[in-house]
Amino acid sequence: MPCDASDRRFALVDVNNFYASCESVFNPRLIGKPVVVLSNNDGCVVARSPEAKALGIKMAAVWYELRDLAREHGVIAYSSNYTLYADMSNRVMSILADMAPSQEVYSIDECFLDLTGVPALTPHALSIRQRIRQWTGLTVCVGIGKTKTRAKLANHIAKKYPEHAGVFDLESLSAQAQDAWLRRLPVDEVWGVGYRLNQQLVGMGIRTVADLRDADPKLMRQRFSVVVERIVEELRGIACLNLELIAPDKQQIMSSRSFGRPVTEKDELREAMISYVSRAAEKLRQQGSVAGALHVFVQTNPFKPLTPQYSRSLTIRLPSATDDTMTFARFASKALDQLYRSGYAYKKAGTMLMDLSPKAQRQITLFEDPSDVERRDRLNSVMDSVNRRYGSGTLAVAGAGIQKGWRMNRAALSRRYTTCLEEMLAAR
Repeated sequence: MPCDASDRRFALVDVNNFYASCESVFNPRLIGKPVVVLSNNDGCVVARSPEAKALGIKMAAVWYELRDLAREHGVIAYSSNYTLYADMSNRVMSILADMAPSQEVYSIDECFLDLTGVPALTPHALSIRQRIRQWTGLTVCVGIGKTKTRAKLANHIAKKYPEHAGVFDLESLSAQAQDAWLRRLPVDEVWGVGYRLNQQLVGMGIRTVADLRDADPKLMRQRFSVVVERIVEELRGIACLNLELIAPDKQQIMSSRSFGRPVTEKDELREAMISYVSRAAEKLRQQGSVAGALHVFVQTNPFKPLTPQYSRSLTIRLPSATDDTMTFARFASKALDQLYRSGYAYKKAGTMLMDLSPKAQRQITLFEDPSDVERRDRLNSVMDSVNRRYGSGTLAVAGAGIQKGWRMNRAALSRRYTTCLEEMLAAR
């Protein structure tokens, strides 16, 4: 197993309550108040401020079931503002890239840094917190460890125990102090230990992080998988997981949404389908890939069992691999003609681009006109450029519709403070 037992130092930097914090940065009146951010169609809670957590609001709680609690305690709810959150994430990651030799963006609000060889790690981590706070208004916690798994644990301690001022270097402690922390933390705090694995480990008597660290790695591999074996080795300080300096290309690209209201007409479903596949095509071009197959699906609302139910999908092999929005739109429209059944209230539709490969390796087929391929490439490039500059959907396929009455509900959407000129804050 390719494990490297070196003296490397990893840091995990995590933005606290990211979505809710982004809202507070541009609306200081929210500071100190219970704030939640809701999922698509304002259905469930996906982010909470500390004050909302203190009220007992759980992740994934259904919003309409919380209305009485919200009124009683003044809970403020926002629809997910993905444009704002993505831009703020990019700003944070750009700052972090300048503060470490190498970086792995792990998620929209988490980042691993390789701090091997950086002197005075705790002061450096504190300077990371200070700079991000000053430049973005967001607060981060920093956990430091010999491995990515230990850094993740250290980040948990930094976040949950305020006395550490948001920074915790697990490796700066004595062996006895490290052991005390690992015996204090339950095993489900380990990165990669989900609900099912946690239940199995507890059944074996492995209840704390220290218990898992002291388990036989080979036995863990036999009982579970090589992944669990690597977790044990990482907890022992043997780095098995290196930074992914370049994010791997996606093998599939999916775009789907639940509708803001039930959709019954084929024309509206077609608009949604073309909108979704257009967005997927844009993502495909961003990673420099082409797709050889297209998967589409429609479904009714499974949470309303008393209404007629229908769900069907179709996968289409394309004549040749492509990244052309018009081609995808045409085949998605043809697929919908086969999938659609009248008499149903559709709740969701979606598309997935499959069989992806690098565009640089694509060869034009015998039946393609090179000048037509070049023309479509220029058209897609112009669409992407316009949408990057003026906002997603500024330039779109006509079949995607104009009014889009089916789009998801976002009744409490905040402004795009950082990406839309008309919605920026104005100083008076």
